Amino acid sequence: MTNSIIAPHKIQLTSEGLAEIEKELKELEEIKLPEVIKRVETARGYGDLSENAEYHSAKEDQELIETRIADLKGVIANATIVKHTHKNGTVGMGSQVQVTIKSGRSKRKATFHIVGEFEAAPKDGKVSSVSPLGKALLGKKKGEKVEVETPAGMVTYEIVEIK
Repeated sequence: MTNSIIAPHKIQLTSEGLAEIEKELKELEEIKLPEVIKRVETARGYGDLSENAEYHSAKEDQELIETRIADLKGVIANATIVKHTHKNGTVGMGSQVQVTIKSGRSKRKATFHIVGEFEAAPKDGKVSSVSPLGKALLGKKKGEKVEVETPAGMVTYEIVEIK
């Protein structure tokens, strides 16, 4: 098995993020790992292991699953649950922030959920608190503007609402 990629430092997670990680870990340990172990055992019965592609594929899948399990356990062991922290109307961990985005001449609205680094999913609107956008939004209030350098250039975000 390869070394885990998780550094031994405190990892901020929302309670929802921890629940998602625990759910994934349970599925890997109780369903996926036993399935891949059966595949390894079945493939072992096919004969010469040096030329057995199914065996090598199953062993590779097993190693990936075991590595992911170790990574998730590392995240859980080092997790610090951060409660929804938007005090005094400021953006904090767990906040849902509705913004108006101005890039060049275009203007649109979006909602971002500020989460820990291991639960970030930009396509789902979950922005890591340690990302450039997350860092820029933290501590800001309704009506404030932040500018963030993106690959497409400077983008301005105006905070419309904080939940």
